Amino acid sequence: MPEPRTPYPLNLPIPGREGEEVELLRTYPANTKRLSSRTRERVRALDVVYEADARGTAVLDVLDERRVRTAAQTPLPERSAALVRLQAEHAAEIDEQLETHSRDWPLRRMPAVDRALLRVGAAEILFDTPADQVGPVIGEWTSVARELSTEDSPRFVNGLLQRLADMKDLLA
Repeated sequence: MPEPRTPYPLNLPIPGREGEEVELLRTYPANTKRLSSRTRERVRALDVVYEADARGTAVLDVLDERRVRTAAQTPLPERSAALVRLQAEHAAEIDEQLETHSRDWPLRRMPAVDRALLRVGAAEILFDTPADQVGPVIGEWTSVARELSTEDSPRFVNGLLQRLADMKDLLA
């Protein structure tokens, strides 16, 4: 007789309804073997921004922690840290642009992974990528969304980042 399935097969801690803190004991990484090394650096930056959002902590504080102690087996790449710092430097402006251009999807309603992904992706596109190289960067962030988020996320991420890229000259 097969064992009954539990609703939470990974034995992850489940937060209570009163909002008590949950300590993450381990992580279950996505399959990133198909992603390029540059894209993996983006994923590592995404991890830091996601963790800061989930913990309600300043992004740069989490970055400092991850530079000392990381959940991954390898140190946080410098490119990842640079993307996190770029996002933190322009956080208010990025959030405002995402809210403005996401059409009926306020940040608080977006899946947390998408929110973090869009924040780092928008920082890279708006403040670190020349206009003629935006397409491949959007494509990579769309690939990350395909690997890490919901079925509808790649299309949503692609459309929103493309909208920001189209408006880049006006936002500067």
